[in-house]
Amino acid sequence: MTTVARAGRTAALLLSPTFLVLGLVVGYPLLAALRESLYRSGDELDESGFVVSGDRFVGLDNFTNALGPAGERFWNAFANTTLFTVTTVTAEVVIGTAMAVVMHRAMRGRGLVRASILVPWAVPTAVAGLLWRWIFQADGVANSVLGTELLWTSDGWPAKLAVIIADTWKTAPFVGLLVLAGLQLIPGDVYEAARLDGATAWQQFRRVTLPLVRPALLVAVLFRLLDALRMFDLPFVLIGPQKGSVETLSMLAWDEANQVRYGPAAAYAVLLFVYVAIVAFVFVRLLGADLLGERRAQRQAGMAG
Repeated sequence: MTTVARAGRTAALLLSPTFLVLGLVVGYPLLAALRESLYRSGDELDESGFVVSGDRFVGLDNFTNALGPAGERFWNAFANTTLFTVTTVTAEVVIGTAMAVVMHRAMRGRGLVRASILVPWAVPTAVAGLLWRWIFQADGVANSVLGTELLWTSDGWPAKLAVIIADTWKTAPFVGLLVLAGLQLIPGDVYEAARLDGATAWQQFRRVTLPLVRPALLVAVLFRLLDALRMFDLPFVLIGPQKGSVETLSMLAWDEANQVRYGPAAAYAVLLFVYVAIVAFVFVRLLGADLLGERRAQRQAGMAG
């Protein structure tokens, strides 16, 4: 047996407990949800007019009902999920990067600034939802400051905007924390050389900071994409369930399960899983390809050396 084969066998043995745990906590629930999505429970009439109770195998009917013309609620939840993901992640990347630049600057009270910026991220999401629910009440702070009488926590576009604002406030510090970690790895000599070459502050940020912090930024965006696509607790607490303007795919699956319609709920959960997997795959292939290529090149260079 060669050295490479022995190393691979040892690695497989060391990783086997992890694979076993992943199979139990990820693989089994996924297979169980996929099986459940092929069944439908409850009382229905068969072709002869008799009442049939219990679980019945319906094949792909739960998926066709969700994706077909009768799946208006699914497509509404899909549109809300996509809208919240695009808007919140975009805003959080911009604001989080700005936070990281501010936290990275050498100034008096930098520790206090970092702690205050990271406070929203440390607040539990359910608590943040309650805080913003009080802010967006009819007689709350938001209407007092804006001089309006909007019903933020009802239904419609104000509810969408409220969710976007609350989620951006809650999670932008997370992006800032990861970007800050990337900024701290950039040597100061790089900026000194850029200043000697006559680069302005904007040119330094665009041509030095962004390219060097790009790996950390991509990781932050990927984490936030996967998290935003599964958004549930913030709109659930802030606006409430069964509100069409903010209902996400996770909320839809929960509502179906709460109504003891486990087959459609499992189908929605499987479709959400497929959606998240496709987004993650496309993101890594399109934006993370160069990072993976650099990692492979470094590994090959190390093996050659």
